[in-house]
Amino acid sequence: MVATATFFLSFMRILAIETSCDDTSLALVSHGDGTFVVEKNLVSSQVDTHTLYGGVVPEVAARMHAEQIAPLLYALEIPQDGSTVDAIAVTAGPGLVPSLRVGVACATTLATAWQKPLIAINHLEGHLYSCWLANSPPLFPCIALLVSGGHTELIFMKDHGVYEYLGRTRDDAAGEAFDKVAKLLGLGYPGGPLISKKALEGQKDVITFPRPMKDSADFDFSFSGLKTAVAYHLKDHPDDRPEDICASFQDAVVDILVSKTLKAVEKYQPTSVLLAGGVSANTSLRETLKNTLTERFPKIHYHHPPLAYTTDNAAMVGVAAFFHLQKNKVTNPLTLVADPNLPLSPL
Repeated sequence: MVATATFFLSFMRILAIETSCDDTSLALVSHGDGTFVVEKNLVSSQVDTHTLYGGVVPEVAARMHAEQIAPLLYALEIPQDGSTVDAIAVTAGPGLVPSLRVGVACATTLATAWQKPLIAINHLEGHLYSCWLANSPPLFPCIALLVSGGHTELIFMKDHGVYEYLGRTRDDAAGEAFDKVAKLLGLGYPGGPLISKKALEGQKDVITFPRPMKDSADFDFSFSGLKTAVAYHLKDHPDDRPEDICASFQDAVVDILVSKTLKAVEKYQPTSVLLAGGVSANTSLRETLKNTLTERFPKIHYHHPPLAYTTDNAAMVGVAAFFHLQKNKVTNPLTLVADPNLPLSPL
């Protein structure tokens, strides 16, 4: 028998599992009195291993997920019968399919054994709902700038689970561009934090890098040309300070992202603006978007997740799952499969 969510509890605790890429994460998220509490959010990072390869190796990531997921589950101290958990949530996609399969296998097994409702969550939706872990929840409608290693997208979020894509990258994602430029500079992996740290010591107005598609009529992005411009600059100016290159490159990325977001805000007039995804940890992006938005649209609320929930984590998956449960959208654990191209579907 498959458990279904035909109930509404004044207090609910969700076990959430996230294994979409190279971080194994399990969390216990509870909801009561209109607020979310992250009771535990455990993350096992693989960054030291994948740094040796200069990027994530899918087969290695999956093997490490399989090694870490059971110890993390044990560390949550859930009774063997699952009696303290009301539902189970898992990232089903998008992501690296070998990694996704580890989390899905764990979640479907537990849901079947414990007879708990299972909620399949889109990884991007999880990032959007990380903003609900801040002090005050966003008000609808929202314009969301979702920026990560594999995704750069503008989304119009009209209500819980009601999404409209406004624009997305046509080539490299912003986070991917950070990684590639860091590799060109010999900084290492992952590139985003390394470039941001280096940029603090540089001058952003020393080099003028191009802003691809900044002034285009649509809301799409492109970062491949910017990455290529950095490569050519390094070839022509090998003696330039890496700090200045990092600061100028980061300034170009932030300028593009903020400009496109403000253009969407001007057209759609949302109540809130959300910044989410791994790149939302970038201090320059956070501050520039907040300050520019406050200056131009002072009545619009701005939200970004707490720093701990910007990168891949299971807590955001648990928050997203709560709103799925409110609409009785559950998944059959006997048929759920990992989908590396899972679309952001409406609730």
